[in-house]
Amino acid sequence: MAKQPMLKFVSIEKEMPEKRDADQRREDFKEIYGEYAMEKARQQAGRCSQCGVPYCQSHCPLHNNIPDWLKLTAEGRLQEAYEVSQATNTFPEICGRICPQDRLCEGNCVIEQSGHGTVTIGSVEKFITDTAWEEGWVKPIKPAEERAESVAIIGAGPGGLAAADRLRRAGLQVTVYDRYDRAGGLMVYGIPGFKLEKDVVMRRNAQLEEGGVKFVLNCNVGEDITFDELREQHDFVLIATGVYKSRDLPAPGVGAKGIVRAIDYLTASNRIGFGDTVAEFESGELNAEGKRVVVIGGGDTAMDCVRTAIRQGATSVKCLYRRDRANMPGSQREVQNAEEEGVEFVWLSAPKGFTGGDAVEGVMVQKMRLGAPDATGRQSPEVIEGADYVEDADLVIKALGFEPEDLPSLWNVPELEVTRWGTVKADFRTHETQIENVYAVGDIVRGASLVVWAIRDGREAADAILDKVMASATDVAAE
Repeated sequence: MAKQPMLKFVSIEKEMPEKRDADQRREDFKEIYGEYAMEKARQQAGRCSQCGVPYCQSHCPLHNNIPDWLKLTAEGRLQEAYEVSQATNTFPEICGRICPQDRLCEGNCVIEQSGHGTVTIGSVEKFITDTAWEEGWVKPIKPAEERAESVAIIGAGPGGLAAADRLRRAGLQVTVYDRYDRAGGLMVYGIPGFKLEKDVVMRRNAQLEEGGVKFVLNCNVGEDITFDELREQHDFVLIATGVYKSRDLPAPGVGAKGIVRAIDYLTASNRIGFGDTVAEFESGELNAEGKRVVVIGGGDTAMDCVRTAIRQGATSVKCLYRRDRANMPGSQREVQNAEEEGVEFVWLSAPKGFTGGDAVEGVMVQKMRLGAPDATGRQSPEVIEGADYVEDADLVIKALGFEPEDLPSLWNVPELEVTRWGTVKADFRTHETQIENVYAVGDIVRGASLVVWAIRDGREAADAILDKVMASATDVAAE
């Protein structure tokens, strides 16, 4: 009788892939975790308890069949594990790297709740798909038949690319329009290489292009082509622009030189990684080398900024956040990685203004305490009077989150309905807007969110478009 490959959590402890030493990883932008060896992946997958109600799966936005592909991995059936994994996820190797598993699948693992340490779901997912690419199990996109219907996708981020993949496999003609010179959205220019090396994204871009997806890059909708022209040229339009408008900080001195937006800072760093020439980096405006850096914010973007500044050679890096560690929105795993690399977190601190003349010299900080819960249930920060001080800084990075651009005005489409927050209104099941055959997915509907949610939205919208295409074809055939 074959030995049971599962339920090993009582005899085998949780073990992540080897993490590079902090001093070593401060020197480059390579990913910080190594790969599992096959036997180690099997061991860790075998820790899964195969519970009757898999909370890992229910707390995954894509509802990935996690227990199934963990069991297949534990049994050494890796190609089958990949097939199950990619059945529900367009980009499993990307989610395995950048999803905040500690807040999603792993954070809700049953054996984690029982004190045995979570199954390392993200690392196994990454291992499965990386192996699939190496072994040639990731097949090219080859539609069974070509169809005449065409779809314009505005935005080459995860939501748009997930929809493009699904639509193209069904034979539709897909064109992706994006304002940048490379496809990938924030996966390319927002997320640093130490979390997601760029060849991982570019490999998927190449697969889509080779499969017949057309990319029109350096194309700003509303300027280079109008929204109405897209509707005239295509049967369907999918809006997947994301949210790129940075929240500002109304405080004295905020316009001084040396106070920059997180998106500009991270984009410059990622462009340098591609070998591009970036004038603002060369001038030092968007380069932390030799500077005292203060990052304002407590989300994942702030974590990306502080860890980038460390790698650029900042003399010191501090992160100001107005609540405490337990109440910050960013991944706790990322906070730990940042601390290991030399970042100092200044909790319960908020900027009041900035010192210096034309160039910033410091951040005026007011100390906070947590008071009564607000409408969301989180304790509201309150100012402690008389506890202000100045934090010296040569470079201040504002990582305060993102808001949607005013698309109806930018694109001259007043009939495109938006919410009071500026996000596009769309049906939560089909993702269709009030304009017929125009859909919207990802952050432009949800507000700033996770890559995995954008992938889910893109897949669902693609399915809704395909349902409409098939229904129309059936009606024509019946006439």
